[in-house]
Amino acid sequence: MPQLDTSTWLTMIMSMIMALFIVLQLKISKHNLYHNPKPTPTEMHKQHTPWETKWTKIYLPLSSPLHF
Repeated sequence: MPQLDTSTWLTMIMSMIMALFIVLQLKISKHNLYHNPKPTPTEMHKQHTPWETKWTKIYLPLSSPLHF
């Protein structure tokens, strides 16, 4: 039975790891990272709607008392 030649395994594994590292570095380098992002204002602007000043009541059919 022939012996399995494992002399090239180390070279193959190291070259695969190096190729994977290079591919990942190229993928990561394509991303733009912003060093000092400006904070966005979080203030809510009040919108004036015509029903704010009026008192309104919504009558739902399910909220009315049941009549038997």
